[in-house]
Amino acid sequence: MTGPKARAALARIADALDRISPPAPPAPDFTEADAFVWHTGPDRLVAVRQVSRVALALLVGVDRVRDILLANTLQFADGLPANNALLWGARGMGKSSLVKAVHAEVIRRGRNLKIVEISREDLPSVGRLLTVLRGAPDRFVLFCDDLSFAHDDQHYKALKAVLDGGIEGRPDNVVFYATSNRRHLMPREMIENERSSAINPSEAVEEKVSLSDRFGLWLGFHPCSQDQYLDMIRGYCDASGLVIDDEQLRAEAIEWQATRGARSGRVAWQFFTDLAGRSGKVI
Repeated sequence: MTGPKARAALARIADALDRISPPAPPAPDFTEADAFVWHTGPDRLVAVRQVSRVALALLVGVDRVRDILLANTLQFADGLPANNALLWGARGMGKSSLVKAVHAEVIRRGRNLKIVEISREDLPSVGRLLTVLRGAPDRFVLFCDDLSFAHDDQHYKALKAVLDGGIEGRPDNVVFYATSNRRHLMPREMIENERSSAINPSEAVEEKVSLSDRFGLWLGFHPCSQDQYLDMIRGYCDASGLVIDDEQLRAEAIEWQATRGARSGRVAWQFFTDLAGRSGKVI
């Protein structure tokens, strides 16, 4: 078949093939920013020029885990051995805030370090992301916030080989940080169900919880005391220049946490936001 009809048919076939298998995206420009978000469909890294974060000094009540994560990240940024880190524990206690604040502090100290956020839903594509990062001259913290797995969720298998295993393994210029409310990343009822229904219960449970074993650092976050809660709010007020009497702050902050039924860094920030708004203070 020759002639104009044949050429038109071949052009349509070529267009269809391009839609099925599009050309590889251009290499990302890592000089654009210090932070990026990974998206799929198509695969791409989107630069984030203004990261939503708080200063490291404002994170109160997490001194020990702060120092450990900062030291690990500085080692990594300097080209030294460093561990993957799992930040787990009480909600609202600053797990994701600490990761972003540590990254900013490392940058402030003159190191070249990028942070790349990947959502839990995109974990099956993590191998493709590592291929992009492997050849880059920079060093990367690969960050997954609120990582957990539900029943019949197979995403954890994509992550296991990346953390510790596989032929290629994790690139030397990438370290993986994740936050979760669960120490073993699985709900307790899921683990109990495996124990009750599997042919070999111990092997089934081990296969599920072995993912968390691949993190060299387990950093626990626990509910804060009332004094720590008040210290958080006082730190926010001092940093923003908001003047308020200690007794008034204490009374209003305790009332606020009583209405919420909880104390945490998130609740402290929400109270401070309300206080700043009522005081006409821009934060």
